[in-house]
Amino acid sequence: MSTKETFMNRAFDLAQLGAGNVSPNPLVGCVIVHDEKIIGEGYHMKYGQAHAEVNAVNSVEDKSLLKDSEVYVTLEPCSHFGKTPPCSDLLISHRVKRVMVSNLDPNPLVAGRGIEKLNAAGIEVETGLMESKGELINRRFFTVMRKKRPYVILKWAETADGFIARENFDSKWISDKYSRKLVHKWRAEEDAILVGTNTAQYDNPTLNVRDWDGRDPLRVVIDRSLRLSSDLNLFRGGQATVCYNEQKDDIKDNTTYRKINFDALEDEMLTDLLKRNISSIIIEGGSKVLHSFIEKDLWDEMRVFKSPTNFESGISAPEVKGTLKESEKLVNDQLEIYLNHG
Repeated sequence: MSTKETFMNRAFDLAQLGAGNVSPNPLVGCVIVHDEKIIGEGYHMKYGQAHAEVNAVNSVEDKSLLKDSEVYVTLEPCSHFGKTPPCSDLLISHRVKRVMVSNLDPNPLVAGRGIEKLNAAGIEVETGLMESKGELINRRFFTVMRKKRPYVILKWAETADGFIARENFDSKWISDKYSRKLVHKWRAEEDAILVGTNTAQYDNPTLNVRDWDGRDPLRVVIDRSLRLSSDLNLFRGGQATVCYNEQKDDIKDNTTYRKINFDALEDEMLTDLLKRNISSIIIEGGSKVLHSFIEKDLWDEMRVFKSPTNFESGISAPEVKGTLKESEKLVNDQLEIYLNHG
């Protein structure tokens, strides 16, 4: 690995510390290097707060060194006034020597303008450093910008003989407690979590974050004819829930009822969620919902736990698709993660 890649890797590590806190903004890390030594670093910590470049510059004790320093940033510095001033202007004001960028920002408000500003000010810019890794880390943000929908993660656990639930819809517990703890970490990192009517009724999930520190995702449930009981866990507590149905628009306590066209269910849900600033969603079942998103090719990632348990009969698991990105043996389960490059 080159010296440049080492510093950009550090910026990537920093960027990922913002997971679960910066959406709908991208994950961004920044490292400032003087004479091959890091003198400042920072990352975007929370939506609406200072960007990575600001935190990195503020961490530099001797600001006079900035004019002879290189800045490594995972995403093109912004060029517009949003909730914070443009980061490109900040770097220009300190006359930094060079800026190394992994990915250009596809946001129409930026889209190369940050680079243009830096170049116009006489600052050398190099782009595309470890670009594929940057794409992977900010895949949620890039999906929103390019496909105009949230990043969709399909998640399920299946038995060794290929079942996702028993014939009575019971799916507890296929995966072990260690895998379930990992799922709670994932919930804290994504904006929303969705289940279908049968999963809501038979499993009665809470869909919050319990075995990990982090925010609760927006709960989403499909209930076409509004037959689910209001006593279910999904409709309790302070955590917000959106219920997509064919009957009414309404708000009651923590639940928003949203009437949509079920002939275009998946597209309409994703469009509505995007309007709610949802950049990513985990779909946890059941089988019918998972199959519908797969059939319409409206998914980006599959996370599949394969358990040594056998059911012998039941509801079949979906067929895995895409490119295998990761396969990892946990304690008792095998975790496989697939990416959709379609």
